Amino acid sequence: MHTGASRAVEIHRARKADLPTIIAVDERVTRLPKTDYWRDLFDRFSEREQGRAIFVAEIDGNVVGFAIGEVRAWEFGSPPCGWIFALGVEPEFRERGIGSLLFDALTSFFRSCGVGTVRTMLRREDHLIMSFFRSQGLMAGPFIELEKDISE
Repeated sequence: MHTGASRAVEIHRARKADLPTIIAVDERVTRLPKTDYWRDLFDRFSEREQGRAIFVAEIDGNVVGFAIGEVRAWEFGSPPCGWIFALGVEPEFRERGIGSLLFDALTSFFRSCGVGTVRTMLRREDHLIMSFFRSQGLMAGPFIELEKDISE
């Protein structure tokens, strides 16, 4: 991966050839290997699927970030809206506006699908991603997540 001076960032729909790099970037960002998860997700979110998209950010032909989302409708009584499932940028490329470019690509995609709201979900203690999404204008929405451990 090129780590030199900042170059132009290209945002485009992910291609099958981008998948190994997306998996590697995600693992570096989350510190969790999720190869099978990403392969399955990529198959379901192919470019042919309406209302679903994976975007990548490239610098000099190298993937340095990704964003994935889909339009979901009527879950929990919610009108159709865009959901961002994941957005990650290589740590060494952060603070260059790449995350914002990826967010903008997804929100433009959602608008083209006819929705006017975007949502995401994150861990309360993930202050970095919370700060990022707040900087993009997201705030608490009308729904609250409830959870129960049923492992036993």
